[in-house]
Amino acid sequence: MPKTLYYSHDPMCSWCWAFRQSLNTLIEKLPKEINIIRLLGGLAPDSDIAMPDNIREYVLQNWRAIEEKVPETKFNYDFWKKCRPRRSTYPACRAVIAARKQKNKFDMTMTLAIQKAYYMQARNPSDYETLIELAEEIGADKTKFSKDITSLETDKILKEEIQKSKSLELNSLPSLLFVNGERKVKIEPDYLDAQAMLNKIKLLK
Repeated sequence: MPKTLYYSHDPMCSWCWAFRQSLNTLIEKLPKEINIIRLLGGLAPDSDIAMPDNIREYVLQNWRAIEEKVPETKFNYDFWKKCRPRRSTYPACRAVIAARKQKNKFDMTMTLAIQKAYYMQARNPSDYETLIELAEEIGADKTKFSKDITSLETDKILKEEIQKSKSLELNSLPSLLFVNGERKVKIEPDYLDAQAMLNKIKLLK
């Protein structure tokens, strides 16, 4: 039976940004027979409404908490001055799918580009203009990407991945689930020690 590690995330999830280095180390060290499936969990649907003050403060509290818990993770707080924040992450999720349609490796490349734009460069990935710029920067075909990101097919794939995440009970982001035959075990994300996660997976093999 195939062994699979599911990873549910959102490119605009700040805890996913904090998890990236530990996740990358885990993936590098995973036994080759384990298949990795990345799923977009989708934090927040499309919205043109400016982020309410209480949500803005909630996000800022997360940023501060992450900087304390994962000291290597940094944020550029200029974002809140230079951009018009919206609680809208579905466009960024669709961007990952649209990029992936061109090359599988663009899934991770686009995710990282969105994270860097949001958290380090004070650019807003809720805006399609920003996402199209990022696609061009990673080497994707800009014209094809622009069509794919707003296509019904891309939106359908996103909804399917969100539903898949829910069916696997991956309700918080980031989330990891290791599946070996009929056995399904959640792996608690460890932001500082990839080896701890790897050891648990190896015990379940």
